[in-house]
Amino acid sequence: MAEENTPVEKQFAIQKIYTKDISFETPNSPKIFTQTWEPQVDFNLATNVSGLEEALFEVSLTITATVKCGETVAYLAEVSQAGIFVLGGFSEQEMGHMVGSFCPNILFPYAREVISDLVSKGGFPQLLLAPINFDALYAQHLQQAQQAPGTDSIN
Repeated sequence: MAEENTPVEKQFAIQKIYTKDISFETPNSPKIFTQTWEPQVDFNLATNVSGLEEALFEVSLTITATVKCGETVAYLAEVSQAGIFVLGGFSEQEMGHMVGSFCPNILFPYAREVISDLVSKGGFPQLLLAPINFDALYAQHLQQAQQAPGTDSIN
């Protein structure tokens, strides 16, 4: 007979990593290619978590990069990179960290590569996104959630 106080073993595994959605727009081409290339990059990041079944979760990381030359939009690149992860035996606090920081950190290099490929294939100079500190972003999210109760999404 197993003891009731036996600690639950923590489980983490990557089941699948995949690109869920891709969008690339060049609303001002071909005219944009004749302008001096002095890009201004606006970068947005969001995460989403969905429970699939017991201990199985989909975590998606969406990155949107809008690049302008002056007031003219050169391109908009967006990718939603997702993964299916086995997460079991974690406390509620640990689960928040796993889906809000650890899993997005795994997905980021894949999303960064897709964005870079899209931009290059669109005829623009390569866009290399700098590494992101997901631990700091998650800590900031927790701090904001404490200041504004009722928010429970990780964005």
